[in-house]
Amino acid sequence: MIRRRSARVAVLAMAVAGLVSAGAGGADAGAIIANGTVQMGVRDLGDLNQPGGVPAAGSGTTIVGLRSMATGSDSTSPGCTCEGWGAGIKDFGGPGINVSGFANSDVGTANVSLVSFVSTASTAVSVVNVLGPTGAPVLQVTHNYHPIAGTPMLYEVDVAIKNMSGADLADGQLVYRRVMDWDIPFPGAERVSIQGVPALLGVANGNNVRRTDNNGFNSGDPFSFSPFGLTNINFTDASGDIGALFDFEFEALLDGATREFATFYGVAPTKAAADLARALVDGDPSDIEIGLYSYGVCSTGLSGCDFVSGAPNTFIFGFGAAGGILAPPPPPPTPGVPEPASLILLGAGLAGAAALKRAYRRK
Repeated sequence: MIRRRSARVAVLAMAVAGLVSAGAGGADAGAIIANGTVQMGVRDLGDLNQPGGVPAAGSGTTIVGLRSMATGSDSTSPGCTCEGWGAGIKDFGGPGINVSGFANSDVGTANVSLVSFVSTASTAVSVVNVLGPTGAPVLQVTHNYHPIAGTPMLYEVDVAIKNMSGADLADGQLVYRRVMDWDIPFPGAERVSIQGVPALLGVANGNNVRRTDNNGFNSGDPFSFSPFGLTNINFTDASGDIGALFDFEFEALLDGATREFATFYGVAPTKAAADLARALVDGDPSDIEIGLYSYGVCSTGLSGCDFVSGAPNTFIFGFGAAGGILAPPPPPPTPGVPEPASLILLGAGLAGAAALKRAYRRK
């Protein structure tokens, strides 16, 4: 009995040692995570560009944003570490009164409070409160970074926004932004595409897209905006020191309810491979789960750069969306239901136990 308990305690200790956790008010306990193909530096507030990596190819930065493990090239940390998110409530308490919180290591972070950050070698989960005028939470935003089974070229980032405002939100009141400055492998060497933007925008037109643009230097604040000219349109291989901005608005949300949707970061060796990755989210290449996205590729600075094909790496940021409607993440496996391989092992174990029992009775 003592040996079994000691073994169980040791297993629990190993599990705890595999996690890194930070509470509100602690130092940045961000993490560099990877799945063997994609490497990401996730800060504790849920944005990217975490210090502590090896020098990136073409730029030499040791800050990890979204990086290819095959080429060593990073896409969001060279130059401006301008990658971030923001969430807010329009007309909070009255027309024209907007409340938001946002996180971006370079452009600015404001009005957010860390609840928790937990990570392993391949996953990271950030939980953050967006604060209202009195300092009380009005929204709680969770970013859950994890690999997916369908393809190693993508990380899924499940986003959950809980309404803690004390009031029901009407259509269009809840907003969210994700913005990034693509620098591949250094500022100005990138070509950027945005695709999947619907012709008519917003919940009034049956989708969640509020605004898109190629200015990756925007703040994470969804209520601020400075355009670079390619606003609310689809475009391919635009040049310059640019990025991608996606603003969303959501349907009515009851007090205490949560709106969930899936986002994705990744890297593929070419645009064709990136297109396939967008269809392999569920492992089935016949349909495309990531219908709204941005590609970032290099035009110089890396061996074999070809912005037409996207070689040697096409970086991906996208949303689980069709027609601009953000889809919730797929449900996790049902607890207590073994996978097929587990059923095989279980069957083998039961068969072995039965054989031992028969042998014991023959004695």
